[in-house]
Amino acid sequence: MAPPGSTGSTGSTGLFRLAALYGVATSHSPSPDRTVPATDAAVIAALAALDVDASTPEALRAACATRETELSARLLPPTLVVWQDGPDAADPWAGLPPGTRVCVETEQGERLEWETPGAAASAGGSCPDPVPYAVPCPVPLGVHPLRVTAPDGRTATAHLIVAPHRLPPPPPKSYGLLVQLYSLLSRHSWGMGDLGDLAELADWSGRALHADFVQVNPLHAAVPRPADGASDPSPYRPSSRRFPDPVHLRIEDIPEYAHLRTEARDRTAVLTRRAAALRESVLRKGELIDRDAVWALKLEALELIHEVPLGPGRGAAYNDFLAEHGEALEDHATWYALAERYGSDWHTWPEPLRDPSSPRTARARRELMDRVDFHCRLAWLTDAQLATAQRTARDAGMGIGLVHDLAVGVHPAGADAWAQQRHFAAGMSVGAPPDAFNARGQDWGLPPWRPDRLAESGYAPYRALLRGLLRRAGAIRIDHVMGIFRLWWVPEGRAPTEGTYVHYDADAMLAVLALEAHRAGALVIGEDLGTVEPGVRETLQRHGVLGTSVLWFERDWDGTGRPLPPEEWRADCLATATTHDLPSTAARITGEHVQLRERLGLLTRPAAVEQAETATDVTEWLALLSRLGMLPGGGGHEEEEIRAVHRFLLATPARMVGIWLPDTIGDRRPQNLPGTWDQYPNWRLPIADADGHPVTLEELAASPRVHAFMEVFVEAFMDVDRTHGQPRTAPPGARPV
Repeated sequence: MAPPGSTGSTGSTGLFRLAALYGVATSHSPSPDRTVPATDAAVIAALAALDVDASTPEALRAACATRETELSARLLPPTLVVWQDGPDAADPWAGLPPGTRVCVETEQGERLEWETPGAAASAGGSCPDPVPYAVPCPVPLGVHPLRVTAPDGRTATAHLIVAPHRLPPPPPKSYGLLVQLYSLLSRHSWGMGDLGDLAELADWSGRALHADFVQVNPLHAAVPRPADGASDPSPYRPSSRRFPDPVHLRIEDIPEYAHLRTEARDRTAVLTRRAAALRESVLRKGELIDRDAVWALKLEALELIHEVPLGPGRGAAYNDFLAEHGEALEDHATWYALAERYGSDWHTWPEPLRDPSSPRTARARRELMDRVDFHCRLAWLTDAQLATAQRTARDAGMGIGLVHDLAVGVHPAGADAWAQQRHFAAGMSVGAPPDAFNARGQDWGLPPWRPDRLAESGYAPYRALLRGLLRRAGAIRIDHVMGIFRLWWVPEGRAPTEGTYVHYDADAMLAVLALEAHRAGALVIGEDLGTVEPGVRETLQRHGVLGTSVLWFERDWDGTGRPLPPEEWRADCLATATTHDLPSTAARITGEHVQLRERLGLLTRPAAVEQAETATDVTEWLALLSRLGMLPGGGGHEEEEIRAVHRFLLATPARMVGIWLPDTIGDRRPQNLPGTWDQYPNWRLPIADADGHPVTLEELAASPRVHAFMEVFVEAFMDVDRTHGQPRTAPPGARPV
């Protein structure tokens, strides 16, 4: 074995064995014909983050012996999965000794007991094999405590997850809008899009455009602005994924706003004027969206609103919210209260406060009771406006409504990393290995969950996270859904190339996801773009998790390499022309995205080569659209070409078609340009027209270009029976059966 810190490839049989025992990969295959070994240092660091010492040969031998003894002695793993109403699966009781007593205390309060049957003797007198059998009493859906007692007196407890084998599919065809909420300003926004704007967008698009959903960026709670700089504007690096961000509140829609006292009302009038100036600076003066400035205004307004007593009914509703969310909400609010006093990185707080369960933290919570209550109230108010937005969407005729986005992880300095630190791997960050698009790999700066601690808890943090997000959603999108199976762990201070994959119990993670989505009556969309481990897409599809297909990436990679005809696309997916991390359709068609990357010095090849490759790509796609009769005139008109791209998406069997809202107005600019930080204003741009002029929601709704674009969809779905979601007219390109 290479010494600690070595970057040599893994060569020790003992290290191979120990890594396999803990689900740590010693190599990965970026393509079927290529295997890249992990370094010893990466494997040893990942094991150390799981509290396993493999730093010396002696420690390695001891760790292997301990783990193998532990696994051979245990009756049950910490979490078991039973798929309900699915094809035959592995018997979770198969490893128990014959005559073991099994007891399940269900969530519903029932007590179910049975005994595993005796073993059947095999011919020749060899050791008997377990007899397959069905549980005598069906166990209901849920997560239930399980206890077993073996005939020799040994006992074990575990968490039993019983989940539906497959989520119900969406309607055969639906379409909706994809939008970064902050970028959608209206006449009423305080400098960035808010939940009032979201409700208005859903109402308009549901009624006027017959859209079935609106997908938004993650609305998770952000890390507050540090004292010495600006906050991170990325919605994909939040402080907490468990609660929404109050920066999205529509201040005027809070009921207590109407009951402000005279002095407070005068002050909020001043704040409203400042908010209007902030809005106009973005819309008319070319300024960037300034989340910190918006939050400073809203925070002051919310402080004034907090002084208004809640009425009896509102007070009862708030108490219900507190009771429902309990300790998780209290920890969340405590972190924000402490951050106001000690800064937004809990690693720099006085040492006793770094532990959420310490006596000093409990005392600080009592001392800051008013601030803790304030932040609890903000979570409640934001949740209420999210509920209003979803209710508005459904009332507008949407079959799905809001599609919320779940980020891969959380900021290491934020509320979740503090409150749930036992479940995070210290000294590790999630990222991605080198690939064709990024030769240096990626480090996303997000601490990964520990798979062992998740299993020990019955996946309680994951369950609570999903339940909270699904409560106001018709569907969720899971960013980098491959993380259910494995994540690339990068040791702190090391390059992304020096990481390795750590595997999760995908069966358990999927069971929790299926259970919570089933309970919420929601769909699940997985973002499965890029390098995907063999079998992952098939497993997700088997359980009813939709994939994501982006037009420009859909080619016959195993054959001709040409654009994939519509009939060959998969059905179980959300099909779209672009995403927040990719060029808009207008920019791709014109090649402006290459010009942008050239100006910023991001190209790794000569600009002429990049431009030629892009032009070839676009030409091949437009030629296919023309052959299919989707491009009248054969091209040359940008707006018609963009519409043709979306006619093609409708002609695929994809169950959901997503429309990037900026595409409807001809916006050229990406919302995020991966690989940049200060060079490009990621996450701070308003939606703009083809000339780069920002447009409001009201201007979008009145735009002839938007309406001409949406005619592609309205005409295709003119006769949709919205009650059953069945189109009575076939989409373009359909063939009679």
